[in-house]
Amino acid sequence: MQAYCVKCKAKKEMKDAKEVTLKNGRKAMKGKCPVCGTSLFRIMKG
Repeated sequence: MQAYCVKCKAKKEMKDAKEVTLKNGRKAMKGKCPVCGTSLFRIMKG
């Protein structure tokens, strides 16, 4: 799963990605940037 890293200013592959459920019931992926270690977050479609 890829997400945009704000520090690197590029799309990166998530490290240690796990699926989470938001308060409104939507699914999202949460992980870390492999380069700088910043938290990455991406809301899933559907």
